[in-house]
Amino acid sequence: MDPDAVIEATQRWIREVVIGLNLCPFARRVFDGGLIRYSVTDAADTAALAAALTEQLHSLTTAPAEVIETAFLIHPNALADFFDYNDFVAGADELVAELGLEGVIQIASFHPQYQFAGTRPDDVENYTNRSPFPMLHLLREESISRVNDDPEKLLDIPKRNIETLRKLGRAKLLALVNRAPG
Repeated sequence: MDPDAVIEATQRWIREVVIGLNLCPFARRVFDGGLIRYSVTDAADTAALAAALTEQLHSLTTAPAEVIETAFLIHPNALADFFDYNDFVAGADELVAELGLEGVIQIASFHPQYQFAGTRPDDVENYTNRSPFPMLHLLREESISRVNDDPEKLLDIPKRNIETLRKLGRAKLLALVNRAPG
């Protein structure tokens, strides 16, 4: 898979879906500011993906936030099954802790088949975390704190996103999502 095409599809998804629907109120600033690093790995198994994640975590924490504030590790060849991916995310959080980065970096998870516990696969709320490819979003916790003065606002984001998608409706949402990566 062409890494440039993967990055282009990811950027289009961020622009049209994440920013376009205001699913993340912090995304526009870093997106427009060019402060996001996109890394596409050709890892095809969890061991190679864990190695790529370790490299990206080190790279992000050593780069100045003014240059790279957040990063996406996109892995189109690994963990196509959402439940395998979800298991890996739990291990990724453990890796963050093992590297002493708990409280420094947090991982947000996105997958083409993302499904929240207690939902059906076709429920619209799953699209708040559905992306064109499996990916891990590495966020600096300091950056989140800096742009958000009220922790309660953070807790409201998922609820607001679900309401946004439900109001948009399944047909319009699918038209938007299917257009974004193409």
